[in-house]
Amino acid sequence: MSEAARGPALTCVGSSMVDLISYLERMPAQGETVFGRDFAQGFGGKGANQAVMAALLGGRVAMVNTVATDSFGRDTIENFRSFGIDVGFMRQVEGTYSGVANVLVDPDGGNRIILGAGANEFMTEDQVDSAFAGLPEPALVLSQLEIPQPVILRGFRHAKASGAITVLNPGPAAPVRPEILELTDWLVPNETEFALLFEAEFGQAPGDLAAGAGKFAERIGSGLVITLGEQGAVLVEDGGSLRWFDAPSVRAIDTTGAGDAFCGAFAYSLASGSDAAEAIELAIAVASDSVTRRGTQTSYARGAALAALVRR
Repeated sequence: MSEAARGPALTCVGSSMVDLISYLERMPAQGETVFGRDFAQGFGGKGANQAVMAALLGGRVAMVNTVATDSFGRDTIENFRSFGIDVGFMRQVEGTYSGVANVLVDPDGGNRIILGAGANEFMTEDQVDSAFAGLPEPALVLSQLEIPQPVILRGFRHAKASGAITVLNPGPAAPVRPEILELTDWLVPNETEFALLFEAEFGQAPGDLAAGAGKFAERIGSGLVITLGEQGAVLVEDGGSLRWFDAPSVRAIDTTGAGDAFCGAFAYSLASGSDAAEAIELAIAVASDSVTRRGTQTSYARGAALAALVRR
């Protein structure tokens, strides 16, 4: 398929992990050992998940990331290739391990996740420079907080120099360098991440979401979309007013990676020329659908099932 016949170009300067997922009857208490009722291993990491979702939707995605020389690292690169993702600027380094995520899933589909960043911490600004020098100019650059913030900053500077849209998913929850926020066109936190960012900016909790979201968006000057899980998402519009988007009612089996499905679809849709409302509607559709299946990337719709979601 020619480039002209395919979707928009996106560059993900982000993370990759191998997910080790245990399905439990209940979460263990401190010092307690419980039996799991099932186990799965798969590919994850916020950057990788979002890149995969964008690629499934038809984006021409390039991944900038670092893995180790272990089997997880080799398998991660091959997994990206299987989705048609450009891995020309993936690096492998020795002396560490590829990123891992230990995921505990309860019977209601909720999860608790323990990350080991490993090789993700070895990403460098020079690596980002090389990627942007060697790749076609992207329509959008996407990042998350599972990699060093100087690397994100370098990627966003390149994005701005080429006129690309920048999207930051500030997860896992952590303060974000002001220089990054200044270069961010769209910030997409969940409620927990938004509360932390608000407190870092104003020195207090946001309180009412409606008032806090508008105040925060005005301060940072970026587009703001807050994801609300099963309640959908909220868009802060010009002037600080909020537009609410409901999620369909579904039976959640595993919510792991749903937020990443949202971000990947949102980024793809923006890069395709959609407005924020259209992008949110698509993102909610694919994220809500993903929680009805187990796993992370394996839970993402594809083929005819994904085409049906897009049409709706």
